[in-house]
Amino acid sequence: MKYKFKTKPYKHQLTALEKSWNKKEYGYFMEMGTGKSKVLVDNMSMLYDKGKIDGALIVAPKGVYTNWLSQEIPMHLVKHVKPKMVLWTATSSKKKEQEYATLFKPDYDLHILIMNVEAFSTKKGVEFAYKFLRTHKTLMTIDESTTIKNPSAKRTKSILMLGRQAKYRRILTGSPVTKSPLDLYSQCAFLNEELLGHASYYSFRNRYAQMIDKNFGGRRVQIVASYQRLDELEEVLKKFSYRVQKSECLDLPKKIFISRTIELTPDQKEAYATMKSAALASLKGKMATAPHVLTQLMRLHQITCGHLKSDDGSITNFKHNRIDELLDVIDEMEGKVIIWANYVHDIKEITNTLENEYGEGSVVQYYGEVSSQDRQKAIKQFQDPKSNVKYFVGNTQTAGYGLTLTAASNVIYYSNNYDLEKRLQSEDRAHRIGQYKPVTYVDLIAEKTVDEKILKALKKKINIASTVMGDTVQDWI
Repeated sequence: MKYKFKTKPYKHQLTALEKSWNKKEYGYFMEMGTGKSKVLVDNMSMLYDKGKIDGALIVAPKGVYTNWLSQEIPMHLVKHVKPKMVLWTATSSKKKEQEYATLFKPDYDLHILIMNVEAFSTKKGVEFAYKFLRTHKTLMTIDESTTIKNPSAKRTKSILMLGRQAKYRRILTGSPVTKSPLDLYSQCAFLNEELLGHASYYSFRNRYAQMIDKNFGGRRVQIVASYQRLDELEEVLKKFSYRVQKSECLDLPKKIFISRTIELTPDQKEAYATMKSAALASLKGKMATAPHVLTQLMRLHQITCGHLKSDDGSITNFKHNRIDELLDVIDEMEGKVIIWANYVHDIKEITNTLENEYGEGSVVQYYGEVSSQDRQKAIKQFQDPKSNVKYFVGNTQTAGYGLTLTAASNVIYYSNNYDLEKRLQSEDRAHRIGQYKPVTYVDLIAEKTVDEKILKALKKKINIASTVMGDTVQDWI
């Protein structure tokens, strides 16, 4: 069909569109950084242009769903389509109710509702989504569809039920199988329960897994011993999905930048507000020096990362969402991953979490306290394609210079620091001679905090220490 793209597609994106655009159900199994969000937005526009839909319901995790409103749709939606977009929130207000009302006014616009997947564990969220689906000819999309891989979860059951009300369905994920081929069942069941040829999860499991009986505390349970017929399953998936990895996309840019947002917990919000007031009070009316300003900003930054180090060296920990978002991002990635964290406290927390999740020996650390011998061993193990080491966790102060870490084409900034040179140098640990894939960089950003200011400054190549002075510090804090 004749279609004028707002942003030029890559070859693999065109292929994905050609295979899927008019299909009732389809899976975009495209690795992070290959642009699956753009494919979905163009698919949405094409269906709207043909009069096949007048609504779109996009469901995504908390760290992702706001990006659809602020970045993906404005960037890629063709100019002649006038959307009415609303971001779902759990809290109500008069203004929000007025926004919601625009979704149900009869007109010729494309109505887009963006919801976080967690909302489908609530009665309020399910009822609102149902009303939207019943009112519109809808394309319903589950972004990061592994969030519904658990068939017994409340949100999975709700989403599968609601999916039957949608005229078109899409799932998006870079890694549809995160721990087990059985992860596929409920993701594909959302598209259409008949696609896999099995009416139930247990029928699907019996086909593709070998089960054995085990006794635990006098209880007899079945557990998976091994998997089988995976070649058959791969062929079944090809009929209704498109799989692409960065290594297959020769036309991708060499550096791909993505951000994932994190919401502060109530404890963090309270501590952040208190520290912000104290920082402003100490700086008010003074000609602050750069070190003084940066100390105040560092304390705020530590709170966004889930801890605060006092002057006496003691550390206060806060419940936070950053580590969970890190795991969600990793689930979307293929191959080895570099993780940069600004604080040693975070490096240790990340390492412990990853080892619990992926096993001992899957992580190496690189920071000031690590001995020279262990540093060299860490690099060797990480670069070795045959080793079990999949994650390199370090800080840019120690590991940001001179190292070659081309075994990874995925880099996560768990937290940034204020040093532009260290950011640029650390980016090039993976992006250098010996790297044959595009490199994806993901920044974890706490909304409405100094996190956003730091990243914005780094992107603009601003020297933060010399810029954040005097009155301008109030804009930052």
